[in-house]
Amino acid sequence: MQRRTLIIGGGTATALAVASAGYVGFPRAAVGVSTRSYDWKGSDFLAGGTRTIPADLPEPVFRASPNCVATCARTLGPCHVESPLRKDISAGIPGLPTRLSIRLVSMPDCRPIAGANVELWHTNAGGIYSGDAANMCNPDDPQAKAADFARGLQVTDSDGRVDFLTVYPGWYRTRTVHIHLRVVVDGQELLVSQLLFDDSLSDVIYADHPDYAGRGERRVRNDNDGIFSKNEVADYIFDVEKLDAGVLQGSFTIGLAQDRC
Repeated sequence: MQRRTLIIGGGTATALAVASAGYVGFPRAAVGVSTRSYDWKGSDFLAGGTRTIPADLPEPVFRASPNCVATCARTLGPCHVESPLRKDISAGIPGLPTRLSIRLVSMPDCRPIAGANVELWHTNAGGIYSGDAANMCNPDDPQAKAADFARGLQVTDSDGRVDFLTVYPGWYRTRTVHIHLRVVVDGQELLVSQLLFDDSLSDVIYADHPDYAGRGERRVRNDNDGIFSKNEVADYIFDVEKLDAGVLQGSFTIGLAQDRC
């Protein structure tokens, strides 16, 4: 069984590559934001979007702790429009090829939730949203308004898991790097929230990956974002791996509580 290195919390952890039903646990103390480090360069990854993702990617590795905690609601935001049902949500846009794997569990028992709709949306590499949304999402960009890139919906399997193929999100000046998500179970919207990427990872990618380099300095980072407080951002950051194929793997467990926090 192959060993793989995950970037979690304060640094690296070596974990067995297991099927999605076999979860790897780490102590709560592992969570951190500023202490993460990456021995990667943006140019270590593939470019050109999801067309470069091979079909035989390894199974994602989830950790049962610490991100098996209740995921709290956040704003829907002005850039939401209805998303199509599909696994590859990129619609062909360029960028660092990324697979985002999300596991949905009930709280407090962490049992998988099957048959739930999980919707994701985020910007392209240039920080622009698609769709006929508020003008701030894609100002003076009729092509983006007519497109549906970086939006999609998947239904969780028996392990509570969905996988999305996409590209690493870009950034815009008022927000940290993030994706939006929405969870609907049995026709009822139970969660609208957002997930983040570690700032050190974003710095690596934006520095010299060909699809992102040259945009200048980001001023809004995880610790000064207006949606999250400094005390809570660590609970919303993807665990990541650089897969051998040059693809970024992001994994996260969403804890869904009956009472919204």
